[in-house]
Amino acid sequence: MASYYPAKGWPDVNSILFSEKQDPYIALTSTIFTQNTRRMYRVSFSFFFLFLLQQTAFAQLNFSKPKASADEHLQKLDSAVLAGKFEQITSILVAKKGQVVYEKYYNGRNQDSKHNTRSATKTMATLLMGIAIREGHMTSEQEKIFKYLKHKLPAQNPDPRKENITIEDLLTMSSILECNDWNSFSRGNEERMYIIEDWTSFLLDLPIRSYPFEPKPADQPYGRAFSYCSAGAAAVAEIVQVAIGEKLDQFAEKHLFDPLEITDYELGYSPEGTLNTAGGSQYRSRDLLKLGQLCLNEGKWKGQEIIPADWLKKATTPKARIQEGIDYGYLFWLREYGQEKSYKTYYMSGNGGQKVLVIPDLDVSVVITTTNYNNRNAHPYTNEIVSDFIIPAMEK
Repeated sequence: MASYYPAKGWPDVNSILFSEKQDPYIALTSTIFTQNTRRMYRVSFSFFFLFLLQQTAFAQLNFSKPKASADEHLQKLDSAVLAGKFEQITSILVAKKGQVVYEKYYNGRNQDSKHNTRSATKTMATLLMGIAIREGHMTSEQEKIFKYLKHKLPAQNPDPRKENITIEDLLTMSSILECNDWNSFSRGNEERMYIIEDWTSFLLDLPIRSYPFEPKPADQPYGRAFSYCSAGAAAVAEIVQVAIGEKLDQFAEKHLFDPLEITDYELGYSPEGTLNTAGGSQYRSRDLLKLGQLCLNEGKWKGQEIIPADWLKKATTPKARIQEGIDYGYLFWLREYGQEKSYKTYYMSGNGGQKVLVIPDLDVSVVITTTNYNNRNAHPYTNEIVSDFIIPAMEK
């Protein structure tokens, strides 16, 4: 018998199945069989190759232990964090083309630690709404909110303009309701919401806002006036829950967490028991990185569509201007980072400088968690980490 595995290529089927000496009939049969088998191998290989292309078109995450990085920027980053330059950083994870190249935990945290990323998990409302659209429970973000919130009527401070508020208005934090977490005098400030049982009614009861210190929406970029409103992000959860006809946390587990193998987390809820998409749920850093990678993969995970690609495209396209250089999509922050060259990014962001960030042009996803809550330097710290350390390392 000849060797089963020649030096190159697929196994020689003729040598495997037939001895060297055969009668003419067997030889003819062997030839026909071998030709057909080789043809079958070629066809099978073609399908296998296409399968591999499908699986690798969008890389999943490889968490095999990253080798000690020789990149000077990542080495300097590690030294700076350990020296306390950025105060209470708890984890930094970086993946390029699906391979985790940096995974470090600090200040007593480890791989199994869950992190309260505050408002970074507002974006969960966007992801879950995309899934609800995929499942046929909702049509689009252009739907009026009262299609799903009729049970909250009548609302205080009645005004016919309220009837035209869309889901997109809440996703872009630019509705006409007077809600501003960055203004302690705002009636819609989140601190006033948390002491109310019915968070959605808290939002709907708000009066119509005015624009005494800024241009009106029509005079601003994208035709919207941004106003940071946790109550609006929380209301999206109830809207989606009504649309799908089941508890939103169960829906999330079935359609998002299970496919991504996210199993260890602590969810927050409103006083009425609705999943809290104003923020505060806790996840492990690796699972947060999966969410970022899912978005980088245009909503696909292991060949399965989790979130429609067109929904994520809309969600990460500028819809409102926060300030010069920083825009807002559907509960995603949008800005450029980098030193010599700037790269467009989109990210989930929370108090303390939390970031689940995607850099499409570099095929990179990033997670930074901290406990620098209410620290005025928190966001500048993590901005510096991205621009001065991570991007230079990933450009190579």
